[in-house]
Amino acid sequence: MQNVGVIQRYREYLPALRDESIITLHEGSTPLIRAKRLEKYLNANAAIYLKYEGLNPTGSFKDRGMTMAISKAVDEGAKAVICASTGNTAASATAYAARAGLRCYVLVPKGNIAMGKLAQSMMHGAQVLQIDGLFDEALEIVRKITEEQKITLVNSVNPYRIEGQKSAAFEICDELKYAPDFHALPVGNAGNISAYWKGYREYFSTDKIKALPKMIGFQAEGSAPIVKNRQIDNPKTIATAIKIGNPASWRMAVAARDESGGLIEAVTDDEILHAYQLLASLEGVFCEPASAASVAGVLKLNKRKFFSNSSTIVCTLTGHGLKDPERAIESSDKPISVPADLTKILDAMGL
Repeated sequence: MQNVGVIQRYREYLPALRDESIITLHEGSTPLIRAKRLEKYLNANAAIYLKYEGLNPTGSFKDRGMTMAISKAVDEGAKAVICASTGNTAASATAYAARAGLRCYVLVPKGNIAMGKLAQSMMHGAQVLQIDGLFDEALEIVRKITEEQKITLVNSVNPYRIEGQKSAAFEICDELKYAPDFHALPVGNAGNISAYWKGYREYFSTDKIKALPKMIGFQAEGSAPIVKNRQIDNPKTIATAIKIGNPASWRMAVAARDESGGLIEAVTDDEILHAYQLLASLEGVFCEPASAASVAGVLKLNKRKFFSNSSTIVCTLTGHGLKDPERAIESSDKPISVPADLTKILDAMGL
């Protein structure tokens, strides 16, 4: 079936738009992959699925929300959009703005954005400004700009972003024919866990599903304001996509946790990198490090025998591994250099 994009597919659940305002790159319809080798590794009878959002058009889940935010901006006559970003929001905003013919401005924290994401933003023709500061400072600045200028803010504080992102919950239920028992996600700016919970609740309210999942979110230990219940002024983690000390959707994420009976905990950088490597080597799924926080959390909870044998667990993988090629190279065995000689190549292969 042709992918028509999340707005057309789930229009009855989304805010109204004129047909001519819809800006899409045919996002959504990402694969839900049964992780059978990971299940075996964990010695778990639970069913584990990976919602691989890295196969969206710009390589992350942000495209679901951006199609709505940019389409609404077009619908309202906007001429320019702006965002603060650690990378994925910038890549998505610049792509959809280019498709819509809108000017786009991006503020990113200098030295804290993966090269793959920076390259995307630059290629789409946006004006990219690197600030000597953190993401939280960049977000505060763009909020002030949009209060004073006729520019539309497309960060997740824009409610239409959440509306688009909730479509991933619909897709999971449509494919499984029910809601999972647990849904695990990385938590950075906290919009995604909020959006999934909104999607599940809407499907539940219309009897599309008969039960709701427990939302389990995971922050990096050095960047865990929700876990520690305080703003982190200098967040530290290798997972740059969730390196945020003051999440914009903090309250919504806490509500999703509490209303669902779930939890939000922290995982270390070592635990994130371990899950990152496991996903690639066991399942052939290459995600960016921050994405692996969801699986790292499941591994951690599994050691505590948190899940029952009959549980269905969905882990969202938020972005593609090529977003951060430097980290992949640093985390892997280096290529072996050998002469172009069959005997020596076989010897290096141990054959």
